[in-house]
Amino acid sequence: MATKALSFTLSLNDLFGSKSPQTASKVSVFSVRCSSGNGERPWKNSDARLVLEDGSIWKAKSFGASGTQVGEVVFNTSLTGYQEILTDPSYAGQFVLMTNPHIGNTGINFDDEESAQCFLSGLVIRSLSLSTSNWRCEKDLDDYLAERNVMGIYDVDTRAITRRLREDGSLIGVLSTDNSKTDEELLQMSKSWDIVGIDLISGVSCKSPFEWVDRTKEEWEFSSSEGPRDTFHVVAYDFGIKHNILRRLASYGCKITVVPSTWPASETLKLNPDGVLFSNGPGDPSAVPYAVETVKNIIGKVPVFGICMGHQLLGQALGGTTYKMKFGHHGGNHPVRNLRTGRVEISSQNHNYAVDPATLPEGVEVTHINLNDSSCAGLAFPARKIVSLQYHPEASPGPHDSDNGEKLQTCSTVY
Repeated sequence: MATKALSFTLSLNDLFGSKSPQTASKVSVFSVRCSSGNGERPWKNSDARLVLEDGSIWKAKSFGASGTQVGEVVFNTSLTGYQEILTDPSYAGQFVLMTNPHIGNTGINFDDEESAQCFLSGLVIRSLSLSTSNWRCEKDLDDYLAERNVMGIYDVDTRAITRRLREDGSLIGVLSTDNSKTDEELLQMSKSWDIVGIDLISGVSCKSPFEWVDRTKEEWEFSSSEGPRDTFHVVAYDFGIKHNILRRLASYGCKITVVPSTWPASETLKLNPDGVLFSNGPGDPSAVPYAVETVKNIIGKVPVFGICMGHQLLGQALGGTTYKMKFGHHGGNHPVRNLRTGRVEISSQNHNYAVDPATLPEGVEVTHINLNDSSCAGLAFPARKIVSLQYHPEASPGPHDSDNGEKLQTCSTVY
């Protein structure tokens, strides 16, 4: 063990000056010996950088995987549910910044995952919990992300970054633990990549059809409206579908066939379903014209329901347009008003695009609006048996306002 010692001599005259006692002529010697151990600090140094396309550079500490990764930076205002967020396929291509400062304290359990893997590009947090405390915890967040090759950073000013995103809009960024790359190189990487126009759905969708049978577990079931099995046969297009959407449908009595994003409409119609669900998914709906074409070939022939990306694809299929929002909606605390009933729901949302209702044809009704910015949050076209929502009625994570039987009754009427 390497040690360093410091010795110094101090005269009492230095302490008492001219008023020092007669003993001032005596000299006291103090030896101070400081041990530096192996030369390492007991805390972690900053070893990562987040470089945004606006030129700002944010030093941080890394956890999870190492390397260099590019993505779109968005902020999520949820207080809980970071594991569901990590495994939500709709975050593909994005760095998720959590505005809640303390993350990781409940660890990881494998019952709360919303897909088979983590699809987001990175996680940005203020404080990483040093310990976990939850009866279901099986692993800590650091190890979990490392095993899944997902980068994370902490000890960074997430409030300042959030304000920047709110003022300037979502920004492309680069996360890196590679000291060999200069700030300028990372900045050029951020400026040379764009999430707009990229087909992210094909990378998160299943590869072949399968049947889904799992319901919400009894200890987590909060609705008394559970129906018998196989009341309706629903074909669900997997554009990045979350497991809890499928669980809630199964809990309400649906037989579910999940199909890939590229599954032909003709094959779906051969299954003679009672209804078709177009699921949530990542990215730009304008980047997946094949999905819009599939939707066009199904609507009018069978009742349909869209969630998030599915809502946007329905809007385009009906002749409307979609647009990229300034910083999107990401979190579990977004107020939505049902324009038919006047009821306000606190909803879970995750999207960067929205449908422009002014471009929709006659007969399409806006059923819900987001009260934060009045954007379209729900559509209905009764003549063609279409309903859709921009937010997540299954709310995982999030409040259960939207899973109160009302949506089931709406879908039952459509189907």
